Amino acid sequence: LISPTSSTISQSPLLQQQYRYKSLTKTKRRQRDKMAERERRVAAGLPAKPRPPKYIPKDLPVINAMTRLDRDDESVSFDVASAVEMKEKITTQNEQEDTLRFGFDGLVMSDRVRKLLDLQNGSQKEVVSSQKRRGMELFQLREGDTGSSAVQVVALTTRIQQLQTHMARHKKDNSTKRGLDALYVRRRKVLDYMERKDFESYRKVVKSLGLAR
Repeated sequence: LISPTSSTISQSPLLQQQYRYKSLTKTKRRQRDKMAERERRVAAGLPAKPRPPKYIPKDLPVINAMTRLDRDDESVSFDVASAVEMKEKITTQNEQEDTLRFGFDGLVMSDRVRKLLDLQNGSQKEVVSSQKRRGMELFQLREGDTGSSAVQVVALTTRIQQLQTHMARHKKDNSTKRGLDALYVRRRKVLDYMERKDFESYRKVVKSLGLAR
């Protein structure tokens, strides 16, 4: 095969076009296609670049449906309603039968056996586990809910408080401090997700647990 000379290429427009396209790199071809697409959009009366999915124009006026005072009043009323709801749940939980060790709740037994299985005779681990379970029950969306965001925040807060008590006595335990920092990050991520997706539950959890946000 004989490669075309420069004179042959200059005489034939088709060969010139093929040779020019063949010499382009992938990046240059992509840039050429992009510029052609922009020219096509401008010719059709559209913007040169397509808008992002959630694009908001800069000159769009911002309309507040509520004044600042109305929003503050709504926030206060929501906090009061959440506090009343939480008090009712705590009262209902306290009226139930006392928690026993090893999951023996609801069984018929003598007073002597019940006294042996009372949680006051349990270990620190059993007491913390019971407190964690009772706290999670206050924010459950359904029976046996252990995966909703509010329940996860309660579980993480219980573990954080337990490690904080440990760090108060063992200040040089760097491994526990590292794990405690990781729990802080996990809880903050869950709270950020709740703030975006379910703001009412987020406010309720933050107010109930007394978290600084």
